[in-house]
Amino acid sequence: DMRPVCSYTDYFVICTGQNPRQTKGIYDEVHERLKHESRVMPANVEGVREARWILADYLDVVLHVFTPEARDYYRLEELWEDVPFVEPAVAR
Repeated sequence: DMRPVCSYTDYFVICTGQNPRQTKGIYDEVHERLKHESRVMPANVEGVREARWILADYLDVVLHVFTPEARDYYRLEELWEDVPFVEPAVAR
């Protein structure tokens, strides 16, 4: 939960695609599922064209989809190391 250290969202979801095409594919899939299954649209999206770091702001959740190089460069986990990490449940 980000609220103790961040006033604008509850959660960050951080994931990695192996290249810009896969990064965009991950974002596209999340976007389509949230749009069709939950009727949720992001308030803002950045980085889709370059697809090295796509940031989608769903208000309560901010989605970050990185290429490996961008994730290593920006190191969000280190910037927010005070926040507890929650391992997501994997759908099978």
